[in-house]
Amino acid sequence: RVRRVAVVGAGVSGLAAIKCCLDEGLEPICFEQSDGIGGLWRYTDQAEEGRASIYRTVFTNSCKEMMCYPDFPFPDDHPNYMHNARLQHYICKYAEHFDLLRHIRFKTLVTKVRKRPDFSVTGQWEVVTQRDGKEETAVFDAVMVCSGHHVYPKLPLDEFPGIQKFKGCYFHSRDYKEPEKFRGKKVLVIGLGNSGCDIAVELSTVASQVYLSSRSGSWVMSRIWDNGYPWDMLVITRFQTWLGNILPRALSDWLYVRGMNRFFKHENFGLMPLNRTSRKEPVFNDDLPSRIACGVVVMKPNVKEFRETSVLFQDGTVQDDVDVVVFATGYSYSYPFMEDDSIIKSRDNQVTLYKGILPPQLKKPTMAVIGLVQSLGPTIPTVDLQCRWAIKVFQGRGQTLPSLCLKKKMEREGKKKKKRWGKPKAAPLFLPSLPRRYGSSTTLQTDYITYMDELASAIGVKPNVLKLLLTDPRLALEVFFGPCSPYQFRLMGPGKWSGARKAILSQWDRTLR
Repeated sequence: RVRRVAVVGAGVSGLAAIKCCLDEGLEPICFEQSDGIGGLWRYTDQAEEGRASIYRTVFTNSCKEMMCYPDFPFPDDHPNYMHNARLQHYICKYAEHFDLLRHIRFKTLVTKVRKRPDFSVTGQWEVVTQRDGKEETAVFDAVMVCSGHHVYPKLPLDEFPGIQKFKGCYFHSRDYKEPEKFRGKKVLVIGLGNSGCDIAVELSTVASQVYLSSRSGSWVMSRIWDNGYPWDMLVITRFQTWLGNILPRALSDWLYVRGMNRFFKHENFGLMPLNRTSRKEPVFNDDLPSRIACGVVVMKPNVKEFRETSVLFQDGTVQDDVDVVVFATGYSYSYPFMEDDSIIKSRDNQVTLYKGILPPQLKKPTMAVIGLVQSLGPTIPTVDLQCRWAIKVFQGRGQTLPSLCLKKKMEREGKKKKKRWGKPKAAPLFLPSLPRRYGSSTTLQTDYITYMDELASAIGVKPNVLKLLLTDPRLALEVFFGPCSPYQFRLMGPGKWSGARKAILSQWDRTLR
């Protein structure tokens, strides 16, 4: 019987894991290698080994009503999009409110997680930790890996010929903190993701010129949509998902491209994705189009070759006198504490997790990887529901998984989904319903509402819209046509929160405040 649970990491995922364990009467012990909580959102002036790192001016891409813990809304007076320091303050308040800190061992590094010799019978794990030079080993009934996937930078220098002879400086975006040291310099940023765009826009205020290189282009969205409302409150709705599933693919593609070009034509700005109908996750940046229009950011194709002081691009153009190159090329997932890393990675180094959470080859499903799934929706509600689902599996409740059949069950579901996603269903009018990809990315990509409903259904917490329509029509209409906010998954069933209904019906008021 699962009772003692080891939680690796005290970021937003780890805190959710601790709380969900406590809600179910379990005994969590969380190991955090730093001296504080928050993980990715805990800013430091220098990047620290083994920890995620952000730059000083990072803001959230999800609004407060969509990204909060589902039973702990943000204060009414908080802005819709928050600076990292304000979000970190909220995370600390969450931990304080639910008394989570006493379950965390700070400055404790997990060095090894391995199966016990009798794992096939007990499902237990040995967790080896290190603190102040002292090593300690403890036995746990289950392990929740909440160490994140923005820790180990991906710096593919072998894909950029000539980089060794480049006389300027180059570094990964993980080491970027603030722009002042680049004043008056010519800077090339490689990578058209959220970090690359943010850094390019910020550097354009001090650098003499910024070049932004992209291999395949990307859709760029603003946080602010129709009538000034947050994008995700208008787009991430059950109605949009339902509509996307019934439209013919050709009509869906046309509406998708039209919707993404609604504020500016991407082709005119050198941003158009090579596959314009691809459901690649968009980039969120309110300022990039205007920076390009002002000429302070210049879009360039992929780099073909580096020279001593210049860069040759794939289109044959050469940019001279480049001083700095920032590689915003993403991150690799790694679990150095896993004695057998094939538990999470398959032999071809790809991620293979049932529901994006459980390693399928374990004879006993007593390990969960939290937070590796990526969708167009917010992270905090996703990891909260993942933790609730995983703990039900640990306990053999909810969607009980016969452990020996788990791998076969996953393979069957994978084949079904391959058939479905070979010709992806229609996307919502404005934004993509991302097909799930196992292993082709650092993270497992999925449609937010579809994924959340899968987990919620398995543990009995998915909102029943038809039932609500009969018993509470006002709430039912808001649940279906309004934003799919986190409170929906605390409306009913195990873990029900008494404030969920009020939070849903007042979410637009808090947004306006």
